[in-house]
Amino acid sequence: MSIFIGGAWPYANGSLHLGRVASMIPGDVIARYFRIKGEEVLYVSGSDCHGTPISIQANKEGISPKMIADRYHNEFIDCFRKIGFSYDLYTRTDAPFHHEVVQELFNQLIDSGALYKKAVEQTYCNACERFLPDRYVEGNCPHCGSVARGDQCDTCSTLLDPLELHQRKCKLCNETPSCRFSDHYFLALSKFQNELEFFVEKSTGWRENAIRLTKRYLEEGLQDRAATRDLDWGVDVPLAGFEGKKIYVWVEAVSGYLSASKQWAKQSGESWEKFWIKEGVKAYYIHGKDNVPFHTLIWPAILLGIGNLHLPDQIVSGEFLTLEGRKFSTSRNWAVWVPYILDRYEPDSVRYFLIANGPENRDTDFSWREFIYSHNGELLGAYGNFVNRSLVFIEKFFDGRVPNGVMEIQIKLQIEELYTICGSLIEKGRLKEALETVFAFIRSCNKYFDEQKPWIQIKEDAEFCGSILYTCVQIIANLSTLLEPFVPFSCKKIRSFLSLDEPAWGYFESQASIELTQVEVLFQRIDVSQIEYEIKRLTAIEK
Repeated sequence: MSIFIGGAWPYANGSLHLGRVASMIPGDVIARYFRIKGEEVLYVSGSDCHGTPISIQANKEGISPKMIADRYHNEFIDCFRKIGFSYDLYTRTDAPFHHEVVQELFNQLIDSGALYKKAVEQTYCNACERFLPDRYVEGNCPHCGSVARGDQCDTCSTLLDPLELHQRKCKLCNETPSCRFSDHYFLALSKFQNELEFFVEKSTGWRENAIRLTKRYLEEGLQDRAATRDLDWGVDVPLAGFEGKKIYVWVEAVSGYLSASKQWAKQSGESWEKFWIKEGVKAYYIHGKDNVPFHTLIWPAILLGIGNLHLPDQIVSGEFLTLEGRKFSTSRNWAVWVPYILDRYEPDSVRYFLIANGPENRDTDFSWREFIYSHNGELLGAYGNFVNRSLVFIEKFFDGRVPNGVMEIQIKLQIEELYTICGSLIEKGRLKEALETVFAFIRSCNKYFDEQKPWIQIKEDAEFCGSILYTCVQIIANLSTLLEPFVPFSCKKIRSFLSLDEPAWGYFESQASIELTQVEVLFQRIDVSQIEYEIKRLTAIEK
């Protein structure tokens, strides 16, 4: 089977915070799992370098949008490397290759009738002497009354047009914008209403928030949406008479999944078609719930308009992560920035927390107390402790060589079952449950070690003691595979201790008599005084 995984494209207008990474990390877990299983995997993403937030940030700093995009794109690459994201390609939307693919898709959509031209009213700021991008217009949502941007209300999740907002204001100068007519192309979403209803009805494996939101939009009736805008920064509309107009970012950015696939194929000499056209493809899309309609309605409509391309199968749309009980706020600096936490804590600690406490089906909270206690209690206290106590015992009593022995049959059966259960849960996007299932087993293994009392058996029955430790080594070896999708850095250490090859999904036994190499503790304890330090620091830097 060919597995396509499309990870969310973060806006390159500021540093990543943990809330954003929490919605992205499932993509890496799923990609790593399928690779271990032996499937062909293409995992792509990139930096969204054309969004209005980038232009806004550039205006604030008095520099070009490209300079902003360059700064944060490079920072993102460094963060993803440190946290272990295993992209096959991480690119950017301002790359020339992306522009070419998007323009080609745009022309295909015109030819198929999915795009049509009409003159429309747009918000125009007389003070700024410019048409305003949707996110440059702020006001009150006509549906719930909350403060909203011109493209979407974050409170009630309604997709908006700037002209629908009440009490409209220009974000740049706070003046009330006027309206002017301009020619633009529209995506005929209403044309695909029936096809999309059928697509959603037969889809399986979507998160509940994606199902609920998508059905709401369909019940309300899909409205055609502008696919071009009067903007200074973005992909040029490839048509005479449309000079100075750009392809709207919500059309252009989602098209990055296809352009990144084609770019990967060009660079690697592989075929992109096997992930988009051929039979036996499964496509996962990983993002936050604020991006649901773009992946469940708009992108499928574009794919249907082009024709003969694989539609999304699994929608892994996370809920929100809060921070110490409050919503992340970049404007107030109420955030845990990814560069900061990765410079001070181990990447597996961050990965473990964001998966074990991930916002899969409801909003969840990051607190420094829970983060440090989960590291000390689970990663160190359960997983690290079992690995360390077993291997140190072998170093002390078996001259550092894995003893000969007989595998405990019940534990072998448990491990074989773990591969089946854990794999099934990962494929369904139920990562918290998969990780907890493995850690429940780890806790039972610590109990096994305590009950078998090898420190007594080594004196009374050395052969039986050898079987106990042989069993523990097989547990550890298989944990290095079962946990590889979740905490790959510690799993790599284990494979080095036991001189193991790269993992393959399924039970195996490590050889006896292998000499352990460079055994060290997997995790260091974090002093709990860090909790108070981090909370004070967070409060002090809030604006």
